[in-house]
Amino acid sequence: MKLFLKAACAAFVLTVLYSMIPFQAACADISGEVFRLHIIANSDTEADQALKLRVRDAVLACSQPLFERAQSKEEAEALTAAHLEDFARAAAREIQRSGCTYSVRAELTRMYFPTGTYERYTLPSGTYDALRLTIGEGKGHNWWCVMFPSLCINTEKQGDGKTKKALGENGYHIVRDEQQEYKFFIVELFEALTSEFHG
Repeated sequence: MKLFLKAACAAFVLTVLYSMIPFQAACADISGEVFRLHIIANSDTEADQALKLRVRDAVLACSQPLFERAQSKEEAEALTAAHLEDFARAAAREIQRSGCTYSVRAELTRMYFPTGTYERYTLPSGTYDALRLTIGEGKGHNWWCVMFPSLCINTEKQGDGKTKKALGENGYHIVRDEQQEYKFFIVELFEALTSEFHG
C-alpha cells in the first residue's frame, strides 16, 4: 500500500511538472522581452535605504525620455548601453545632493530575479537582462523593477498598449492574470530544483 501511495504521489508530481512545461516556456519568453533595473544600497541603514529610492527616481527620470523611443527590449538595452555613463552620473548627482560620498557603479548584467508584482502586473521568476547600479559597498537590500516595458512606477499612466506589444498576447495575459500565483510558485520551485541538479 505504501509503495502504491509513493508511486501515485510521484506520478502526480510528474504530471503537474509536465503540464507546466508550456507555461514555463511562456515565462522564459517573457524574460526575453523585458529589461529590468536592479539597485543595491550601500547598507541597510534607514538613510542608505532612503537614498537607494532617491537614486531609483533619478535613474528612472533619466531613462524616461530615452525609453519613449524604444520599441523593443533590444532597443531599450542598446540605449542603456549607449548612455550607461549618463545613468551613473544621474545616480552620482543624487548621492552628492544627499550629502554622501559613496561611489556608484552602473553596469549591464544578466541575472536571476524572483517573481515580482508591480501594481497590476506579476513578472515570473527567471534570468533577465538588467541595468544594475551598486551604491558604495553594495551591502544593503536591493530594489528591482521593470524598465522596459515601463512597470517601475506609475503603471496606470502608461496604459497597457506598450506592455501588450512588448510581451505579446500570451505573455500579457500571464502577467495580468491574478490567478497565476501558484503557477509562478511551481516555476520557481522547478528552477530551484533544476539549479540544484546542475550545480
